[in-house]
Amino acid sequence: MAQLLLELFSEEIPARMQQGAARDLERMAAERLKAAGLTYEALTTFAGPRRLTLVVEGLPAATPDREEELKGPRTSAPEQALEGFLRKTGLTKDQLSERDGVWFAVLSQKGQPTTALIPDMVDAIVRGFPWPKSMRWGSGTLRWIRPLKRIVTLFDGQVVPFEIDGIASGDLTEGHRFLGCGRPFAVKDFADYRAKLESDFVLLDVADRKLRILDGATAACAAKGLALVDDDGLLDEVAGLAEWPTPILGDMDPQFLTLPPEVIRLSMKVHQKYFAVRDPAVHGLAPHFVVVANIEASDGGAALAAGNSRVLSARLDDARFFWDEDLKTGFEAWSKKLEGVTFHAKLGTLAERVERIAALAREIAPLVGADPDQAEAAARLAKADLSSAMVGEFPELQGVMGGYYARAFGQSEAVADAVRDHYKPQGPADSVPTAPLTVAVALADKLDTLVGFFAIGEKPTGSKDPFALRRAALGVIRLILENRKPIGLRSAIDSAVDAGIVGESGVVSKLASLKEGQHAEAHELLEIHGLPHMRTISSAVGVTAQVHIWPIVFPFSSFNRRAFEHAFHENKIFGGKYDLVDKGSELLAFFADRLKVLLRDQGKRHDLVDAVFALGDDDLVRIVRRVEALDAFLATDDGANLLAGYKRASNILKAEEKKGPVPTGMVNTGLPDQPEAETTLAFATAAAATAVDAALETEDFAAAMTALSRLRAPVDAFFDKVMVNSEVAAERDNRLKLLGQVRAVMGRVADFGQIAG
Repeated sequence: MAQLLLELFSEEIPARMQQGAARDLERMAAERLKAAGLTYEALTTFAGPRRLTLVVEGLPAATPDREEELKGPRTSAPEQALEGFLRKTGLTKDQLSERDGVWFAVLSQKGQPTTALIPDMVDAIVRGFPWPKSMRWGSGTLRWIRPLKRIVTLFDGQVVPFEIDGIASGDLTEGHRFLGCGRPFAVKDFADYRAKLESDFVLLDVADRKLRILDGATAACAAKGLALVDDDGLLDEVAGLAEWPTPILGDMDPQFLTLPPEVIRLSMKVHQKYFAVRDPAVHGLAPHFVVVANIEASDGGAALAAGNSRVLSARLDDARFFWDEDLKTGFEAWSKKLEGVTFHAKLGTLAERVERIAALAREIAPLVGADPDQAEAAARLAKADLSSAMVGEFPELQGVMGGYYARAFGQSEAVADAVRDHYKPQGPADSVPTAPLTVAVALADKLDTLVGFFAIGEKPTGSKDPFALRRAALGVIRLILENRKPIGLRSAIDSAVDAGIVGESGVVSKLASLKEGQHAEAHELLEIHGLPHMRTISSAVGVTAQVHIWPIVFPFSSFNRRAFEHAFHENKIFGGKYDLVDKGSELLAFFADRLKVLLRDQGKRHDLVDAVFALGDDDLVRIVRRVEALDAFLATDDGANLLAGYKRASNILKAEEKKGPVPTGMVNTGLPDQPEAETTLAFATAAAATAVDAALETEDFAAAMTALSRLRAPVDAFFDKVMVNSEVAAERDNRLKLLGQVRAVMGRVADFGQIAG
C-alpha cells in the first residue's frame, strides 16, 4: 500500500478561506478516489498561508479488476430494445446470456494503475475548486484564489508526471518566504516533506501554529505579570496569516485605557489583528498588546513592537475622537437621525420601529416583573447608538456603546444595561439577560422583528434566512425559558401586531393624520406597508366614501379611527392581509419548530413538542414542563404500553368515524352480561379524568401522568378480553363511547396521536 502526497503551492491564501479550502480538498479528493474505485486507510488535508496539502495513506498500486452484470430487455422484447441494450454495453448478441427469459450482459473491466488515475483526479480538483473568489493570471485560463506556482504530486515516493495550464507536477516545494533557505527543495514523502518545511520555518498544521502563538504570547505576557485576553476567532485568523508565527509584546499609551475596553479590543482586533492584554492586579486591560509576526527578528522584535505601537496609537486616536464627538451629541440628536433611516421598505423607518418596540416593551414589562415606564424609556434609547460615530465605525458595538452613552448621560444602571444587552442572545452560545427590564426590551425587539417580517411575507425558506428570523425566534424562546417567565406567545404576538398597525407609529395613525384629498399619500402608505388596496371600507369604518378601484378616494377628514381599529381586530379590512388569527398561528408554528430544534439539542423528542403544542397552549415554560413530564412518562413501561393502547383505540375510532358519527355520551356500566374488564375500564377512566383535571389545575404534570398510568392495566385487560365491534348494537355503541372517553382524558394531557410509537 502506497502514499499519495499532493501540495498546491500559491501566493497568499486569505486566512478566512483556508479551513474551508482544507475541507473542500478533503471532500473532493475522497469523492474522486471513491469514483475511481480506490480505497485508502486515511486521508488528511492541511491549509496554510501559501499552500494546500493532501496526504492519502494506504492506497493500492492499482484499482481491482471489476465485473458488473447488467440486466437487459426480455427475450420477447422488440428487436429495437435489444439493439439499444447492445449499443449501451458495446457487446454483441452472442456475448449475452439468457436467464428466466431476460437478457443479461457481463461487463469486465481491467484494473488501472493508480498513477494513471491521479493526473485526471488532480486536474478535476484544481479546475473545479470552489473558492469563494478566484482570479486568472498571465495568459492562462486557470483560476485559483491567487496565482498557483507549484504542484507537488508524489505516489509511493515517485513523481506522477502531468501538467495543468503550464504548471508541471514535481517534487519541489518552498519554505518560508523570508526565514527560509531561499530556494526550492525536493521532498520524497509526507514525513520528509513536513520535516523539511519545519526546518525551513514553515509549520504545516494549523494546530501547531495556534499552539506556537498561544505558548509564545502567554510566555511574553507572563514575563511582565500580565495575561493574554482569550480570543478564539482572532487566534484562528492570525494562525492563517503566518507560516512561522512569532508573538511579540508591544506597549500602548496608557491614556487610551480611558476608552471603553470593548472599543480598544475591537480596534486592535479588526484593524491590526492584535491580541489584547489584561492586568490581573487591576482586573482590566493593560497598556500592552500582542502582535503575531511572521519572522523572528534579530532584535527580539523591539522595532516591530515600536512600529505596531505607533499604528495602534493612530487607530485609537480615531476611536477617541469618535468617543468625544459622541459625548457632545447625545440621544436626542441620534434618535432624530433614525427618522431618515429605512429599516425596511414595507416596515418603515428605524424611528418608527423604535416606537413599536417601545409600545410593545410597555405591554411586556408587567409580565416579566419590569416597570412599564422604564421599559418604554429604555426601548426608546435602545437603537439610538446606531446613529453614533463610534457604531458607524464599529457596527459590532451596537448596543454596547448605547449602554456606555446611557450611563454617561445619567440614565440608571438598569436602563443602561437594557440598552446594552437588548440584542442578546444573538446565538445559541450567547448568554441570556436576566434583568427584568432588559428581558422586556429584548423580547419586544425580537417580537417586532418576527411579526413585522412575517406580516409582509418575508419568512425563512429552506436554508435562506436573510433577516435572521430563526435566531430571533430562538432568542425569544431562550429569554422566556431561561428566565421562567409565563408569557403567552399569542397575546405577545397580538400586541406586536397592534403596535405595527394601530399603534402610534402604525399605518392607521398615519392614515388618520392625512387630510381630505391626499389620495396619493394614502396609496403610498398602503404600498409601503404591503397592504392590499381597499375597494370599499365604508361599512367597516362607518363613513361615507367615494370608492374607485384606482386610485383610492377617501375623505380622511371624516376618518373614524375607533371604528377602523375595531374593524381591524375583527379582520374586516385589508383583505385578511393582517389577519391576527392566521398570522399568529403561522408564527406560533414557527416558534414550535424552533422549540423542537432547541429541545432536540437537549436530547428531547420533537414529536413530544408537537403533542403538547397541539393542545393550543402558548406558554413556553408550561409547554416545556409538559414535554419533560410526558418524556419521563413514556420512558416507563406503563407509558409505553398505554401509548400503544391509545393508538389502538384511536385507530378503531377513526375507522368508525369514516362510516358515520361515533356514539358519544355516558357509558353504561349495568348492561346484561357486561364483561368485568369493560366496567373496570369505565370506572378507571372516570377516576383518571377527575385526577387529571385536578393535576392540570395546579399544573402538576407529573401527577397528571401518574393518573394516566393507572389506566394502563384496565386498557390492556379491555383489549385482551372485550370485543369492541360486538354484533349487539348497544354493546358496540357503549364500547365506542368508552374508547372515546379514554382518548379524551388522555388528550387533556397531550395529543398522543402526534407521538411516534
